[in-house]
Amino acid sequence: MLGTMAGLWISIAILIFGGIIALGVALGSGASETTVKLKKNSILYLDLSGAIDERYQPTDFLQFIQASQSKAPSLEEMLNSVHLAAKDKNIEGIYIHCAASSMGIASREELIEALEKFKKAGKWIYAYADGYTQGDYLVATTADNLVLNPMGNLDIHGVGGTTPFFKGLLDKLGIKMQIIKVGTYKSAVEPFILTQMSEPARRQMQQYCDTLWSYTAQTIAENRNIPLDSVRSMASQLISTRPAESYIQSGLVDSLFYERMVNENLAVMSGLDADKDPRLISPSDYLSAKGENVSGRHIAVLYAFGDIVDEGNGGIVGSKMVEEIIDLAKDDDVAGMVLRVNSPGGSAFASEQIWEALQFFKKQGKPLYVSMGDYAASGGYYISCGADRIFADRTTITGSIGVFGMIPDASGLVTDKLGVTFSTVETNPNAAPISTMEAMTPVQYEAMQQHVELIYDLFTGRVAAGRGMSVEDVKKIAEGRVWVGSNALELGLVDSLGSLETTVAALADELDMSASDVISYPRYEEKLWEKILRENNAFDELKTAGYDLETLRYVQLVNKLRNAATVQARMEEITIQ
Repeated sequence: MLGTMAGLWISIAILIFGGIIALGVALGSGASETTVKLKKNSILYLDLSGAIDERYQPTDFLQFIQASQSKAPSLEEMLNSVHLAAKDKNIEGIYIHCAASSMGIASREELIEALEKFKKAGKWIYAYADGYTQGDYLVATTADNLVLNPMGNLDIHGVGGTTPFFKGLLDKLGIKMQIIKVGTYKSAVEPFILTQMSEPARRQMQQYCDTLWSYTAQTIAENRNIPLDSVRSMASQLISTRPAESYIQSGLVDSLFYERMVNENLAVMSGLDADKDPRLISPSDYLSAKGENVSGRHIAVLYAFGDIVDEGNGGIVGSKMVEEIIDLAKDDDVAGMVLRVNSPGGSAFASEQIWEALQFFKKQGKPLYVSMGDYAASGGYYISCGADRIFADRTTITGSIGVFGMIPDASGLVTDKLGVTFSTVETNPNAAPISTMEAMTPVQYEAMQQHVELIYDLFTGRVAAGRGMSVEDVKKIAEGRVWVGSNALELGLVDSLGSLETTVAALADELDMSASDVISYPRYEEKLWEKILRENNAFDELKTAGYDLETLRYVQLVNKLRNAATVQARMEEITIQ
């Protein structure tokens, strides 16, 4: 019966997908491929809405649909386009449309740096929002004209985070989490065994929240030329409920305009008549129009972002990343590499495999630099620690050098509540594998603890060798503790503070190359079905076919939990606002 049902659902999926492709072919049968053309008096349009990913690279059909339903560019696209536009006579300025985007503070820090350099090239920046979130406002403060809708609001609230705790729920269900870990500060397991934060976890979280807020408040104060104390005071007063006129009086915004009037202003500022539509061009279209001119000897920027997993499609897949690194090591045109890391960690096994592949890269006589983004923590730091030089943003969250494992004991639910019992036959003690239906035996627990400690010793040994420190000194700052980039610099976990652009420039200087001789990896090749759907805008048909984002997110969550079955080198998951 199960086989028949599986076959039925697979058949239905194939028919739906085939119908979509057929529809795309039919719609595009007479269409010709279009080429984006860059005109004079153009404006680079940065749409800050939804989730801003490190890089656009969907790995399967579902991720492609998700990415395509969002108009927001990736961080890579924004940074590259802003850097190029600063020297492009066809680009008059930048228009930032803020609509509640989601990205890390370090990503915003790098974008701010790029926008400041754009202004130094003698060009203008214009920002508008119906309502500014704190993160979007932080970026918008780079604008020469910061505009708000007359009915809009603006939020400055400081930095904080919330962690949900599930022990009470697990107790009611009769499920107990068996924890094996090394590291006092390794708090990723706490939500499953406690009802609130431990004191060490609270202490480290308070430290990095204070540091992130210090950067945010200082940047707002400097860019808007208002006292730092005023920014801090406003953050405690729920200013998002105030009338829009009050933000002008406080110096937070320059003007109040409706969006229709914004378009008129942009047209005039770019040299067009007020009744003309401004020539807005997105980062992806702009980069497409400029084309890629790099060939021959170059610096490889290898992106490693997301959770580190052993197998799968999303995140940093150990086997695929290793293959990519080995190919770059053997490529004679690759002079050196910048590993761009934006990861809270994951599988300890996959992290070790990636670390070893990076050492192979270095043995080919090629320099390896690391650029850390929002996160390079736990497994993310594991894969970074062997680099020749490590760069981090001031607000990068890194460290978290620790290891843990979690094995549920569901006997309280399955046996005590549901009445299911088990019998086991063994040739010798512990012949049967560890079961989630009963508690581990003392022998099993001790074996798992030894295994986790072995990995922790390996991890700290890798860090010590890579950073030129003793293992004892590494363990003093390890214990799973999280640090921000500025603290990591003081502790010797990173070499310099700087963005991806700064990292590439430093490597180019070492290699006596131009910082523009860069190619990003993994290379993305558009698939046939992507091309058909993209050219014919068939996403409405996909929505009609029943694809909804909540279902896709659920599928991704299930896959993430499935991949978390191994011993983890992962930072705790927390939402920072």
